[in-house]
Amino acid sequence: MEQAILFLVEKEKVFKDLYEKYGDPYIPSRPQGFETVCKLILEQQVSIDSARACFQKIEQLLGTISPHTVAQCSDENLKRCGVSRQKTEYLKIFSKAVIDGLDLESLASKSAEDVRSELIKIKGIGHWTIDVYLMFALQAPDIIPLGDVAVINTIKELFDIHTKEEMLARSENWKPYKTMATFMLWHHYLEKRNRKPIV
Repeated sequence: MEQAILFLVEKEKVFKDLYEKYGDPYIPSRPQGFETVCKLILEQQVSIDSARACFQKIEQLLGTISPHTVAQCSDENLKRCGVSRQKTEYLKIFSKAVIDGLDLESLASKSAEDVRSELIKIKGIGHWTIDVYLMFALQAPDIIPLGDVAVINTIKELFDIHTKEEMLARSENWKPYKTMATFMLWHHYLEKRNRKPIV
């Protein structure tokens, strides 16, 4: 962590200012595996609190959350837990992919590019979900999730750049520590809104 922060504060005045203001950023982490991907699917385009409440209801309903219990759960029961029709479809498709042989454990030994190319084939798992899984569960060091509204808005605010192309180009300066850059941006986003990180 120290090496990544030192690199970024030397590279960009913005990161130097953030580090002087806030100190070390919060480093989120989640366990690898099926449950974490299910939670990320539920978190797409909604608040983490809302997705967490939904997941807890599914947990109460199923007891054990596994590819088989999710695949066998009726759409109606998932709807009662607050899962939208679209996300129900995504959870079922993901569960079937794991049942059919998707080896989530093997992802830890693969490159970020290989993980992305494997997961992006599954309907309902897009780049944001993959980015967050890579960062939180696999500790990939060089990810910038430009599908994340908080990251986009913070880059606009701090760097005064407004297109994804410009953001992608600027983030190349942060290689090989884009993930730490993201954590610093998120830290600022949350602090400005007086919010605590929830993982």
